[in-house]
Amino acid sequence: MSAVSTPPVTPTPVRRDAEATKAAILKAARHLLARHAHADITLKAVADRAGVSPPLILKYFGNKDTLFARVMSFETDAAALLAAPVEELGPHMVRHVLLSQTQHGADPLLRIVFAPLHGEQGDILRANFRYQVTDLLTARLSGPDAGLRAELAVAALLGLGVMYGIARGTEVRASTVEALVERYAPAVQAYLTP
Repeated sequence: MSAVSTPPVTPTPVRRDAEATKAAILKAARHLLARHAHADITLKAVADRAGVSPPLILKYFGNKDTLFARVMSFETDAAALLAAPVEELGPHMVRHVLLSQTQHGADPLLRIVFAPLHGEQGDILRANFRYQVTDLLTARLSGPDAGLRAELAVAALLGLGVMYGIARGTEVRASTVEALVERYAPAVQAYLTP
């Protein structure tokens, strides 16, 4: 009887999808930024939440400041939030806020609510929000009081995001996205239409 020897199995290193990993890191940083002061958040905490190592965060983002500069930017979120003609923007924005929370676990706007926690970083967050969200929406609106109407529309979206994602209103969360769009979007659209 001869013994058959088999070579040892060498595990294949797990290859990460770079974009998925970056997205997980950004999502983890957003989550922590919504719950803790910027100064209290460590790269290790972000890494632990994202399921990666701190050196991987450094590889993709360079340092904590660069990572949080991305987290504090609303540019990509605003592009998606405002990606509809003005005549259809209210329903689009309401649907986008709700789907972002239900499907991606992140609200495109809510991190602005936590700006007071972040000292000087909060000032950056507020400035980015103003320039990248409300000013961009204002520029798309016609008619009188466009700036005021843009801010009121965004305020309505923030209220919905808070009730859905932070307060976790039982009735709101029990409704379907489309039922909420049908009820809530006309109020948002009313601010967008002169």
